[in-house]
Amino acid sequence: MKASDLRALTIEELKTKEMEMRKELFNLRFQLSKGELTNNRRIRQVKKDIARVLGVITEKGNIKKSV
Repeated sequence: MKASDLRALTIEELKTKEMEMRKELFNLRFQLSKGELTNNRRIRQVKKDIARVLGVITEKGNIKKSV
């Protein structure tokens, strides 16, 4: 997911998206431990997407504080 797509969402939607991604990451880690995960790169992608969401949330929070 691109950061430009995330900037179009509200903070509440971003927080919801973050929770969904964290659940997906948990499930991927669980699959990895059981040996069922076929695409190991997906874990890295989800981690980066979470970081992007958190960055956009921080960015939007700083904009509101400065105005």
